[in-house]
Amino acid sequence: MKKRNPQHLSTSFAHFFAVLLFLLIIPCIPADGYAIDQEGCLTCHRYPGLVKYEKLHEVRVLHIDEGKHLDSPHGKVDCRECHPQINQIPHTGEREIDCTTRCHLNDREKIRNIAPAALDKYHENEKFSITRLDDKSSCRVCHPLYPHSQNKKVRAFLNMHTGFMLCEVCHLKKETLQDLTYEWKEPESFAFTGEPYGTHQKIETTAATHNDKGDNFVTKMLKILSPKSNKPATVKKEEYLISRLAVFSSSDAGKKLLMNTSDNERAGKFLEREKGLSQNEQDVELKYFHRDIARKAISVACNDCHSPKGILDFRKVGFDEKRAKDLEYLNIKSLITKYETFYLPNLFGH
Repeated sequence: MKKRNPQHLSTSFAHFFAVLLFLLIIPCIPADGYAIDQEGCLTCHRYPGLVKYEKLHEVRVLHIDEGKHLDSPHGKVDCRECHPQINQIPHTGEREIDCTTRCHLNDREKIRNIAPAALDKYHENEKFSITRLDDKSSCRVCHPLYPHSQNKKVRAFLNMHTGFMLCEVCHLKKETLQDLTYEWKEPESFAFTGEPYGTHQKIETTAATHNDKGDNFVTKMLKILSPKSNKPATVKKEEYLISRLAVFSSSDAGKKLLMNTSDNERAGKFLEREKGLSQNEQDVELKYFHRDIARKAISVACNDCHSPKGILDFRKVGFDEKRAKDLEYLNIKSLITKYETFYLPNLFGH
């Protein structure tokens, strides 16, 4: 039998003890030692324009600017330490805020006396949403800026697309249309809260330098430009412009934007007399307005764009290779299309 070197045994035991000690210590590391956003909340909440209507004309913005949040004093705090009632998607108990589960223990009574509405405004400076959009489509005559409200699970995700594309990109009946392309539309004036996202730039112009031909308009996702002004050349004024994806048809006559603007007047008159119409008369009008509009199941709508063979060529419209693949194999698509309720795993004991 071969004898083992005592020094070798001592070294092996030391290695074994070091590994054992490491395994024993890992579970004791406090939550701050794990990766930021370990629960994956920003997987969804990082998207600009994540918005839902809670009441008529009352919008709640769910977007959290990832950079701003992670740079804030609470950037390394797990979300569910302050939102302990959130354990499923769609969320329940999101209004329940408790900042004293692990932090602020000495100030517990003081914090609990703060009005919930005040705590709810904590993320106010980390949110982006559009507050005004001057598009000319007939859709906007009747439908609000963020039009999706019925499906609680996906309404905020659907509304997010307001800042990226026209309604027709998803909802246009395309069966009889040929040679369709998807491109950035000429920019529209808009207003927003928060910080600009995507490809954007700021061009400062004055009345003396502004080009009436619109050479300063660059059709990318979001642009911040200055408008024409009748004020002296030394006075500057900012106007915010956004360019969104639209669908175009091509023919011998040229390229045509497929956006309905011809029904604006009729839709306005319909709203004025809607309450005086019978249900049958309302149905006839609504059928007319939606004659070219397709309603789709969520799974179909997602896969129309977010797949390698989708209708959108993300590279052609300007996204780099990494971002294009992210959009084709969207990480939240299965969460939206496969689950009615998704329960968040309790991986770290929260």
